[in-house]
Amino acid sequence: MPLQQIKFPVDLEKFKQKPTYQTGLGAAFLGDSLELLNKLPDKSVNLVLTSPPFALQREKEYGNKGQDEYVKWLAQFATIVHQKLKDDGSFVLDLGGAYEKGKPVRSLYNFRIPIHFCDEVGFFLAEDFYWFNPSKLPSPIEWVNKRKIRVKDSVNTVWWFSKSEFPKSDVTRVLTEYSDRMKKLLEDPEKFYDPKKRPSGHDIGKAFGKDNGGAIPSNLLQIANSDSNSQYLRGCKSLGLKAHPARFPSKLPEFFIRFLTEPGDLVVDIFAGSNTTGFVAEQECRHWLAFENELQYLAASSLRFMREDIEEGNMASSYQKIMLSGSVEMIPDAKQLRLFEEATKYRN
Repeated sequence: MPLQQIKFPVDLEKFKQKPTYQTGLGAAFLGDSLELLNKLPDKSVNLVLTSPPFALQREKEYGNKGQDEYVKWLAQFATIVHQKLKDDGSFVLDLGGAYEKGKPVRSLYNFRIPIHFCDEVGFFLAEDFYWFNPSKLPSPIEWVNKRKIRVKDSVNTVWWFSKSEFPKSDVTRVLTEYSDRMKKLLEDPEKFYDPKKRPSGHDIGKAFGKDNGGAIPSNLLQIANSDSNSQYLRGCKSLGLKAHPARFPSKLPEFFIRFLTEPGDLVVDIFAGSNTTGFVAEQECRHWLAFENELQYLAASSLRFMREDIEEGNMASSYQKIMLSGSVEMIPDAKQLRLFEEATKYRN
């Protein structure tokens, strides 16, 4: 199906501005996320998945609030997100921790957020996840590297908020590979497994030896953030652009997009940055919207969607058009076209 015939789940004309760039399944908008969110119809979004600027003691180049004002600031977005989510929709928030200024003690801001969102905004905390990044560098330098009185901080909290107590979700879409021991058990259950009541009191029956296609994942997500050769990074290097300094790996949004949505659903990232979320949503046949208030980051994020065989001159031309406030329609490669064709069956 031609790109122009793929129906978007919300009317993009309501934004009163052209997308900075657009693909067959999504659109990226430049502007204040609070204003852009308000232009969406209520109960129109299936998933908001984002990683906001963290509340750190020192200001970063991509913009961030101090810890003392962070909860109130972020709650503004959460209130509108709650209105725009469908009744079975979800809000997934990746948050890194921080230390108190000049002290080797942790800030509690990222724990105050779920309490505030649930008590004041109306969300439910469906589950707490923990993203372990084994490739993260040791920090903070003062307490870990210099004085050596703390271990390195390698885990982010990822809060899964829901609008209702029973949000859309399906764990069978995110099953993990069975362990070697489980594979042996499935090959010969009688040799490796004896159904009986465990000391914990759990009665494990024969059904435990059934092959369900994979193991149920835990809420500890081990995903290295070590990408160094993606199309986005290659494009940035080719054009002499600085990549966004706070990117998360594609496997993180992939997990939640598969877990909490279906093909044809709408996924929104309100702090898009390099737009990893939108790119993964496109690969998974979901519609997407990306909101970002920094043109340089949004323009560079378009590199993710360009054809892998695009010539450097054409790449530079598209990037420059975006920087000059133009609107670009990204041309998908053959693989993406097949995804678009597959996705249309969910809208017919």
